[in-house]
Amino acid sequence: MNHIKIPETRFPIMDLVRHRWSARSFKADQDLTQDQLHTLIESASWAASANNEQPWRFILAARGTDYYQKVYDCLMEGNRPWCKNAAAFVVTLIHTKFEKTGKDNFNAMHDLGMANATLLLQATHMGIASHPMAGFDKATLTEKFGLPEDIKPMVTIALGYLDAPEKLEEPYQGRELTPRNRKTVEELILSR
Repeated sequence: MNHIKIPETRFPIMDLVRHRWSARSFKADQDLTQDQLHTLIESASWAASANNEQPWRFILAARGTDYYQKVYDCLMEGNRPWCKNAAAFVVTLIHTKFEKTGKDNFNAMHDLGMANATLLLQATHMGIASHPMAGFDKATLTEKFGLPEDIKPMVTIALGYLDAPEKLEEPYQGRELTPRNRKTVEELILSR
């Protein structure tokens, strides 16, 4: 049984945004195709970026590949139990320098965030569950993949098809079943 945590909202936001959430229970027997992964990356490539720099980079790690195991081995212990069945990981990285000038790109993290949001919404549109996480060893991942100094890992996204939350052990099952919530609009707006 699929479990989708669709929130009630005070204002009429689009369904694609309402349906996106960070799932933890993935089907162990359903993989993603290379075309599906490339679709996600192409979607991300159309995000806005300062000076059209497009400072995002990606490592694709599909289940059954050496890359998958390398990424999995870099995850923090608290993430490993629930993401062991993910069909793929996408490590999202920033190019910290402007390509034309070599100067620091202080907008790179923001721009990657835009690309990540686009990727997550595309995944939702495709019926693919996702869960972005900061809980991984960035230094180890940098070493394992031989990343140059100006390429920095920021987020790892677990991807796959949604499975029943009851298949998770605690405390993950409880987190999967807990209703979503957000701060109110009034809490988020500093001045009106």
